[in-house]
Amino acid sequence: MSDSKEILAVGSIAFDTIHTPNGSRERILGGSSTYFSIASSLYSKISLIGVVGNDFNDQHWKLFKNYKINMDSVEVANGKTFNWGGKYNNDYSKRDTLFTNLGVFENFKPEVKTKYNNPILYLGNIQPSLQFDVINKINNPYLIAADSMNLWIDLFPKDVTKLIKNVDIFLLNDEEAMQLTGMNDLEKISDIFLSYGPKIVIIKKGSAGSLLSYGNKKINISVVSNTEVIDPTGAGDSFAGGVLGYIAKYGLDNPSKAVAHGTAIASYTVSGFGVEKLCTILPEDLKIKINSIKIS
Repeated sequence: MSDSKEILAVGSIAFDTIHTPNGSRERILGGSSTYFSIASSLYSKISLIGVVGNDFNDQHWKLFKNYKINMDSVEVANGKTFNWGGKYNNDYSKRDTLFTNLGVFENFKPEVKTKYNNPILYLGNIQPSLQFDVINKINNPYLIAADSMNLWIDLFPKDVTKLIKNVDIFLLNDEEAMQLTGMNDLEKISDIFLSYGPKIVIIKKGSAGSLLSYGNKKINISVVSNTEVIDPTGAGDSFAGGVLGYIAKYGLDNPSKAVAHGTAIASYTVSGFGVEKLCTILPEDLKIKINSIKIS
């Protein structure tokens, strides 16, 4: 791991209340940075930029400490930590947001309190203006990767397009890709995104796997078969953590392998509530999952 590139990530740290056909959980630790950092910490050193409230207790800090996640640039602000609630329908095809309490995240201004040497910069699916703010504060990143979400595509579509032009790797799901372009053909959509400048575009297709595009290549990568879905929250963030963790450790020579690693890690996330299964990954079991993934 000492030879790995360091990863610097900005995103949300939150408490989630989740209702699924398989049960419910109240105020469990979540947020894009939480899932991403635990996943990527399996491969590389990871530092977070974020904010939590003073309701964030020692138990929560301890989880990040257990994974050696650097929290020096995570501010503790006076108020409540970002809190979100969601409910999935019977077949997990739809999720309704029940409430969103931004808390201290509402006035979040990213601060970078440590110097980083040529890091991989990951911009989680937060407001584009915050993503640009962090880009401007990091000198000479090794590469920049970003995720987006339907809310920002609704509110700031021009900013999301501008973001794509400023990153090396762009990730989003199929619905978001179609929403942003008004098109249905994912291969053509990925070509449009690549024309904006990224080296790699990854479109996540849920249970159908993902489409990886780079150069003139289009590669379909399956999910891990026979994975029981308990709670899909955070799957995309842990997927990104696995992808960028692999790249941090092994480089950019094999993007398909990076996506397979991300896919395998996401399969743990969906198998339990919150980060509970993500925190049980064993190397040999992970290897079996990676080897079961079909790349075509």
